[in-house]
Amino acid sequence: MPEVSLESLFDSYAVAVRRYLYRRLTHAADPAAAADDLTADVFLIAWEKRADIPVTDPLPWLYAVARRVLANQRRRRTDVPVADLGELDAVDESDPAVLVCDDAVLAAAWRQLSARDREVLRLAAWEGLTGEALATALGISAGGAAAALSRARARLTEELSAAEMQETAVS
Repeated sequence: MPEVSLESLFDSYAVAVRRYLYRRLTHAADPAAAADDLTADVFLIAWEKRADIPVTDPLPWLYAVARRVLANQRRRRTDVPVADLGELDAVDESDPAVLVCDDAVLAAAWRQLSARDREVLRLAAWEGLTGEALATALGISAGGAAAALSRARARLTEELSAAEMQETAVS
């Protein structure tokens, strides 16, 4: 398999990878600097594993690497007590998913989803991934990715209904 030029890979996809990481780093003291550092880590790994990078559509592969880099960074955080690690996936009011929709019902439903469901929906909605690309980013089969997306959408629909009923009961 021919190797991808790291320079062209970086030029084409660094902004998308950085944006992906930045959206998930709202808990960091300096999200922009953290995103820059982790983007560099992603492309270092890409350099080391350049023979594995798909030539036709490398972005989902890069997202998969970015997910692992981000997970490793979160595990290395020694300044966060173990009991607080779950809070890293808590909804941040500055999160673009919350800012895009000024809708209390949707925000409440979003907060009820698991971190995995939120990530699957983000990859589909924000990054535009479907099918094999979504599967690559998640590190699972295409069938598994389709099922995960379907389940996440169904759970979001359920949570929206529950949040709407709660909103109606309160008003």
